[in-house]
Amino acid sequence: MVNLGSDEIIKYPFLDEAGKYLSDKGFSLEDFATNADLKKIVESAFERITTAIDGRIYKSDLTTNNSSTTNEIFSFLIAVILLKLSGMNTLTRRFSLAEARRAEKFLETDLKNQQNTRNAKISLEILQELFSVTIQKEDEYFTIPIADYLKHSVNFHEREWKLINRKILHGKVQLTSHETVRLVRKELDRYIFLKINSSSSPQMIQGFESYVTKLKTLAKKFEVKTVESTEYPPCIKHAIEVLEKGENLSHSGRFLLATFLLNKGQTVEQIAPLFKNAPDYNEKVTRYQLNQLSGTSGTTQYKCPSCEKVKSQNLCFPIPDCDPIINPIQFGRKRI
Repeated sequence: MVNLGSDEIIKYPFLDEAGKYLSDKGFSLEDFATNADLKKIVESAFERITTAIDGRIYKSDLTTNNSSTTNEIFSFLIAVILLKLSGMNTLTRRFSLAEARRAEKFLETDLKNQQNTRNAKISLEILQELFSVTIQKEDEYFTIPIADYLKHSVNFHEREWKLINRKILHGKVQLTSHETVRLVRKELDRYIFLKINSSSSPQMIQGFESYVTKLKTLAKKFEVKTVESTEYPPCIKHAIEVLEKGENLSHSGRFLLATFLLNKGQTVEQIAPLFKNAPDYNEKVTRYQLNQLSGTSGTTQYKCPSCEKVKSQNLCFPIPDCDPIINPIQFGRKRI
């Protein structure tokens, strides 16, 4: 276990030390509903969730004030309680992604900090403990063994992440501080989500009801009703199912889904709501990207990737009806 001080617990409240911090203070959950001072933390916790719902990152007060430290740590813990009481998986998904992005910023900043070697050391220890990845600081770079790099970069399809395009020395891949943290972004999001999901659900606490009701109301705007077509190939059905569950569909998966539906004649207005349930959904960005893919905002209308490309991106889930086709667009066509 990494030995953290209160300032590190503020940055990474999803670690076990945060829960221990709560028990050491001797507060019960009921105290937060009855104590006037602690009620302010419940408000902060609710704000922390709504900030995540809006796709923004919660800004922390990192002063050395003891009261601020306590409020910061507890706001995360109470936010988790409110999410558990609401039972809204979609909100938990968005919250875990926002908290992962927040922690990512702190990790990167601490890794780059040349004056505070302790912060950099702790950041590396956290990466080691959570993801079993050994990263070392060597001159201006961070290095990771090739085997570890391949294990954690498997979800990246961009050219710059291919091993052949990386700088390698003595069996280790060289990374910048940004790349080091970026390498575990998806796993950090998954770690936080599973940590929240596996925590026990308390009984409803008197004084928390109004916040839980508001969260359930907020979750309704992410409900998406889709019509499933038998003409959709399994790769497209899978992409839609991932979004319906409120999970984070990869960039390649989103490109596949959008270009398939656009090439099938659906409009940007029809397709945009499908992405509404994604943890990082931003309506303005989604419509901009769909307009780019459709050719509305540019000169090129993007085509649906081939089955070979889909397979290389681990997005293919073949069934017998897929045998004669080379592009998902061809799925369902009658054989002559």
